[in-house]
Amino acid sequence: MLIRLLGGLWRRLPGWLRRRAARLGQKRFTVTVGAFIFDADDHVLLLEHVFRPDDGWGVPGGFIGKSEHPHEAVRRELREEIGIELGDVQLLFTRTLPKARQIEIYFRAAAIGKPEPRSFEIKRAEWFAVANLPAGLSKDQRRLIERAIKIGEKSSA
Repeated sequence: MLIRLLGGLWRRLPGWLRRRAARLGQKRFTVTVGAFIFDADDHVLLLEHVFRPDDGWGVPGGFIGKSEHPHEAVRRELREEIGIELGDVQLLFTRTLPKARQIEIYFRAAAIGKPEPRSFEIKRAEWFAVANLPAGLSKDQRRLIERAIKIGEKSSA
């Protein structure tokens, strides 16, 4: 009986108030996008980023802006950071990082243009053979690249 009464009261509240009340109990997460870009020789594009921990190398990407669609965000990030457009953008996987309170959305895409740093955030953009990734590349970034390759192999089989 009490649940019905509370449910009835809830449904009568204005939509904006229900949304605000629902968010009070939710922890906030940041959302990022990343792109696995492979060339015709199966080399992967990595960026040496000024603000990235460890040695700085990692998969290109960045934060999603307010009201921005993930596909648009990944295209914008790569255009801003290294001056390329993306073709054939495909969603690969997502993951949640509870400690960092972050959700990551990963895509596979083709590069259109030559990647060259266009932002103060990026030191270098280079293609690497998967068997010859930068020595200081984090274990996490290596696992992400391996996961992207496995998903790509499954989808092409």
